[in-house]
Amino acid sequence: LSDGLGSGVKANVLANMTAAMVQKYMENDISVEEAAANVMKTLPVCSKRKISYSTFTIVDINREAEARIVEYDNPPYILIREGRAVHPEKEPILLEQRFARKQDLLLLSSLKIGDGDRLILFSDGVSQAGMGTPRHPFGWGDKGIENFIVRKLSGNPDLSATELSRMIVQEALFIDMGTAKDDISCAVLYARKPRQLMVATGPPIDPAKDSALSEKLVNFDGRKVISGGTTAAIVSRYLKKPVKINMRSADPRIPPWSVLEGIDLVTEGIITLSYTAEYLEKRIPLTAVPGNAVYQLMKQMLESDCVCFLVGNKINEAHQDPSMPVEIAIRRTIVNRIKNALEQQYLKTVRIEYI
Repeated sequence: LSDGLGSGVKANVLANMTAAMVQKYMENDISVEEAAANVMKTLPVCSKRKISYSTFTIVDINREAEARIVEYDNPPYILIREGRAVHPEKEPILLEQRFARKQDLLLLSSLKIGDGDRLILFSDGVSQAGMGTPRHPFGWGDKGIENFIVRKLSGNPDLSATELSRMIVQEALFIDMGTAKDDISCAVLYARKPRQLMVATGPPIDPAKDSALSEKLVNFDGRKVISGGTTAAIVSRYLKKPVKINMRSADPRIPPWSVLEGIDLVTEGIITLSYTAEYLEKRIPLTAVPGNAVYQLMKQMLESDCVCFLVGNKINEAHQDPSMPVEIAIRRTIVNRIKNALEQQYLKTVRIEYI
């Protein structure tokens, strides 16, 4: 996470240049300390203020979850472990003095990232938010940010990294009375086991495989979604549980979602999947989607890391009306569109299994 000196285009260019340099160093297996030192030697220095044109925090984590973190003039990162802030020791690294009045000081942390840990990085636009106001005369401050994070996580221990970073940025903007006084950036890393989701859509071409489809879905170790009325009826018979339509989700375009005990979400098939594919491809945020079945399905997908589609190959006669658009008549095409959008734009792991 890099923060350019000042604000505007110049600061944006310098911050992005710094981040790009560090990324290239990391890709070439250069140590985080050496990468930071090389960046410091390369960055220009402000002739008036005698400081570098960019500050940064670099986090490098290997496959054994061992992290090395280098900080240069950014606010200190926050590590949340078991619901509270912990403060690892930091080793000071002094670089060669490049001008008379100041030595460049880097701080190096070496720590093991554990399951459930959260690492929060932010620019001084966050820590200094509200500076000069009666409520925050010296800014929001590191301690204030820590307390805010701990409070949010105590109310929602499973809060995603995306939501937590958004909350921090929004709170900093609120403290700044709605107008940012400096660039506000925040990045959150949340270490946890991958969240799995299976979406069953379409009946098998051979009715003898109905039980196999139901067993795969019911025994899946993760969240379970059904998209399609016929598929829901198959699983309903297998579970011996009724499908109950949620009539509160009124939307003239999208059929309502349903409830089936043992399944996290049940929606109509082709229409709901088609809108879901379109919204994902256009990167429409969840906050801009009405609370209908498409919202519910997108939410399940975006909150998961690995999505498995269990796709039946039987053709649904109800979708052979020639007046219906081709793109909503072909289930395979729509599922592949969703797969491509989730992989390319949301970095999800997606696989498709046909039955």
